[in-house]
Amino acid sequence: QVQLVESGGGLVQPGGSLRLSCVASGFTFSSYRMSWFRQAPGKERELVASITSTGDITNYAGSVKGRFTISRDNAKNTLYLQMSSLKPEDTAVYYCQRLGYWGQGTQVTVSS
Repeated sequence: QVQLVESGGGLVQPGGSLRLSCVASGFTFSSYRMSWFRQAPGKERELVASITSTGDITNYAGSVKGRFTISRDNAKNTLYLQMSSLKPEDTAVYYCQRLGYWGQGTQVTVSS
């Protein structure tokens, strides 16, 4: 069955960096557009970034553009989110998403 397993979250100081990973299984990863979403406490889940199946086109929420980079390695069935210049407002649970499926999420906390 389809599985999406995120990792790489944690506690980081403002201005710091983290790289999230999402290992996919149970489907042909290279055939699907993939996305990262996040949900902060008390807020709705929001799209952070997405990437086409081949990795040639990416899209970002305005709040993260220039600070976050989405990428993928189709040979490793892995999706990445490189996050830099992190801000307290980036604190959220981050989810990997494929059409119809979600990972369990990984917590990112930005705090001094």
